[in-house]
Amino acid sequence: MSLPVPVTLSPSKVTSFRDCALAFRFSAIDRIPEPTTPAMAKGTLVHAALERLFAVDPADRTVEAGLACLDAAVAHLSEPGRDLADLDLDADGHAALRADAERLVRNYFLLEDPRQIRPIGLELRLQAPVGDLQLVGIIDRLELDADGELVVTDYKTGKAPSDRYEQAKLGGIHFYSLLCEELFGKRPARVQLLHLSEPVTITAIPTDQSTRGLRTRVGAMWDAITRACDRDDFRPKPGPLCGWCSFQTWCPSFGGDPARAAIDAGVAPRPEAPAPDPATAGVEPGNVVDLVPRLVGSGAGPAAP
Repeated sequence: MSLPVPVTLSPSKVTSFRDCALAFRFSAIDRIPEPTTPAMAKGTLVHAALERLFAVDPADRTVEAGLACLDAAVAHLSEPGRDLADLDLDADGHAALRADAERLVRNYFLLEDPRQIRPIGLELRLQAPVGDLQLVGIIDRLELDADGELVVTDYKTGKAPSDRYEQAKLGGIHFYSLLCEELFGKRPARVQLLHLSEPVTITAIPTDQSTRGLRTRVGAMWDAITRACDRDDFRPKPGPLCGWCSFQTWCPSFGGDPARAAIDAGVAPRPEAPAPDPATAGVEPGNVVDLVPRLVGSGAGPAAP
């Protein structure tokens, strides 16, 4: 029996399918919710703190302001139903998570001076048609450099990848570059990963070759996902990531039955909502679509969003 084909493709879905097709099915097709882990909550917390930091006046973007933004993010995410409230941690566990988040926020200031950054979009959701599919992604920060060119920045709160896996990690942020090029008609001058734990910055410059290669890989991945849905053929890929997988209960590699997943989780498999009309696909908030063409190359731009 065939399964519904997802109508959008994001960097996280690409990674999920590449790492384990069965985990992709549980998450993207069966829509089985995954519990919030401390690592996930920490990432959300740090991203929220840095988003708040860039909402203040550039001159006030100090370490102290960053820590105040972290406190505000902790308070918000501790509300019932949010990430920190959902964690099964005692007081010491929450304190340790907060301390590690503070370390990452402090490390951010070792990588760049936020007073010099000109963001034009924060936590920006982009969507664009590429061929027969809709690409979607959320950019942590879209900014203008000193020459008025676009720069895509992504924050990472885990360990920086080894040289072996660095290109795979950069693939995700090149994905965002492709979205910018499709929506704004302008390829970013560079894309960068800010690994806050080390801290270290990994930078790449998108080119015609890298963009063509990404289009080819995305197309091939989409074809593979479509075939897997048509044949209901999503195979597990046992490996080191299994230790962090929340779907082990239903994985045949651990004696589970994939057919029981949606039933046991109380979630009925269902297709995604219909894809938006390509004519209306774009950016949320929508004013950035109109803003970017006027700012790129002009050297002008708001100091803060």
